[in-house]
Amino acid sequence: MDIMGPAQGCHGFKAQGTKALDEKGNEMVLFQPASKFTQVINDVFKLLEEVTKNVPGAKIEHNKFCISIHFRCVKEENWLALAEQVQHVLDAYPNLRLTQGRKILEIRPSISWNKGKALDYLLKALGLGSRNDIFPIYIGDDRTDEDAFKLLTRRKTGLGILVSKTIKDTNALYSLREPSEVLEFLMHLVKWRRRRLNRLM
Repeated sequence: MDIMGPAQGCHGFKAQGTKALDEKGNEMVLFQPASKFTQVINDVFKLLEEVTKNVPGAKIEHNKFCISIHFRCVKEENWLALAEQVQHVLDAYPNLRLTQGRKILEIRPSISWNKGKALDYLLKALGLGSRNDIFPIYIGDDRTDEDAFKLLTRRKTGLGILVSKTIKDTNALYSLREPSEVLEFLMHLVKWRRRRLNRLM
């Protein structure tokens, strides 16, 4: 929900979005489909801070356009009570929705936006959406990444990789077991690209 990228994409293509400057003064493009929810998210964050401070092990995180409540360190017998307290706060905010990931509750605006749409936006904004020489790779480890995996499947180009130690139903075509394997994969990819470039020179 908070995308920032270069103002100029491949081959001089001008990226679409709101122009801004980064901390070094470089021209950037912002795309924030949930920007009108900033104040609501701030208000709900303050309320949820009060709720979570009474639950040992709960950690709350403000992610600009969404709120994450981590309950990995909360005793299992307190999980349901925490979720109910969070839902009670959200009952007063029908424009927000509650989702659950791996030992995390997420509060986000009820807008038609997901990681698949974000990936599609990035490809189009950078002028890469219809190019045949671009091969997007998307690596993710959560249910919310499935929309990006689906997009790559529909495009019939690109690579979706799920990171998971367990077998899961997924739209990703490939999987890696853990972050160390992701690093190894990316290092192999960089080495392959360098060898290919050296052959061309």
